[in-house]
Amino acid sequence: MAGDFAVTQCRDVREFAALEADWRRLHRGCRTATPFQSHPWLYSWWVSYGTAGRLRLVLVRRAGRLVAAAPLMLAFRPLPVLVHLGGGITDFCDVLLDDSCPDEAAAALVTGLAAAARTAVIDLREVRPGSAVERVLGAWPGPRRRLADSPCLELPAVPFPALLERLPASGAQRARAKLRKLDALGVEGRAVGEDKVPAAVATLLRLHRLQWQGRGVTPEHLRSRFAEHLIRSARTMVRHGEAMMTEFRLDGRVVAADLTLMSDRLAGGYLYGAHPELRARKVDVTAMLLRHCAEAAGAGGRDVLSLLRGNEPYKHHWRPDTVRNQRFLLARRGLEPLLALHAAGAAACDRVAGLADGSGQCEGSRQSRTGTQISRPSQLSIQSPRSSGPQSVG
Repeated sequence: MAGDFAVTQCRDVREFAALEADWRRLHRGCRTATPFQSHPWLYSWWVSYGTAGRLRLVLVRRAGRLVAAAPLMLAFRPLPVLVHLGGGITDFCDVLLDDSCPDEAAAALVTGLAAAARTAVIDLREVRPGSAVERVLGAWPGPRRRLADSPCLELPAVPFPALLERLPASGAQRARAKLRKLDALGVEGRAVGEDKVPAAVATLLRLHRLQWQGRGVTPEHLRSRFAEHLIRSARTMVRHGEAMMTEFRLDGRVVAADLTLMSDRLAGGYLYGAHPELRARKVDVTAMLLRHCAEAAGAGGRDVLSLLRGNEPYKHHWRPDTVRNQRFLLARRGLEPLLALHAAGAAACDRVAGLADGSGQCEGSRQSRTGTQISRPSQLSIQSPRSSGPQSVG
C-alpha cells in the first residue's frame, strides 16, 4: 500500500511462533489490549485448538515495526467466515493497534482484512466498547453490522474496603465478618513462580473439578488440550509479568488456586478452583477472590474491576454496572446479501439461546465455569478506561 506501511498475512504456525517479541511490543503499546490478545495466549490456543491451513494473521508493519495485528482464522458455518483466535475459552477479542499511529494503522489493517476476507464475512465476537476494533469499523468501506453480544458487569478498581462501601450497611457488615473468619482460619495466598506453573495448573484444575463435582462442570475444563493450553500459555505469561498464579494454603495444604491474566491496563482472574472443604467451613470464596483481584488492580493502577461475561445473580451482590459487549460483522462491497444472511442467522441463533436476557448464545456458545448455560465462563477481571468448548473451526 502507499506510504511506509506494509501489509502481510501469516498462515504458517512457525512464523506465528517467531512473532513473539514483535507481538509483545505491540501488545504493550496498545492501550486497549487485554491479556487475551497477548502472543502466549493466542499462540498456545492455536497449538491446542487450531486447524492446519486455517490460520489468518493480518499484520501491518511501518518501517519494519509491527504496528497492527488481527489474529484471525478461517471457519465454515457453513459459508466461509473469518473469526478471532481464542474460541469459547477466551473472554475478550480485539485487534492490536500501535498507540503511536492508531488511525493510520487501522486504515492499513482494513486493506489487509479485505484482502484476507475475499468472499468471507468477518465475524468479530465479544468486543468490548472502546476497543481497537472500533477504529477498524470506522474505516471499513464495505457493509457492516453492529450487534449486541454478552453482558459484562463492572466495578471500580478501588481498594476492597471501598468496594464494601457500595453495599448496604448490613451487607458490608456480613462481608467483613466473612473475611475476618477467613483471616482467622489462616488462609494465605502465595504467588507461584514460572517453574512451578505446571504443577499449580494441575492443582487448580483438580480443585476446580472437585468444586463443581455433581453440579455440572464445563466439559472443556476436563480435557487435556485445555490443561496443556493453560500450562503452556501461563508459563510464558508468568515469565513476562503477564499472568499471576496464586495458591491459597490452609495448614500447609493448597485449598484454592487462581490464575490471573494481566496486561498493562487489565488484570483478570481467569479461572480458579476451591476445595469443597472451604464451602463446608462457610468460607466466602467469591469475597476472597474479589479482595485478591482488587489488590492486584490497585497495585497496577487500573480503573475498572470487571466481573466479565455473564449476568449471574451472585455478581449483583456487589452492585456492579452492566456493560454490553459488541459483535461486528464486516464484508467487502457487493457482499451485502451475504452479510445480511449471516446477521439474520446470528440474530435468530441469539433469540433461541436467550442472549437478549443474558442467558446464553448459540453459535460458539459458552458455558459458565459453574456449568450454567450463559455467555461465558464466570470469573473475575480487572480492567482500566477485561463453553462447552471453543468455537468450531470446521
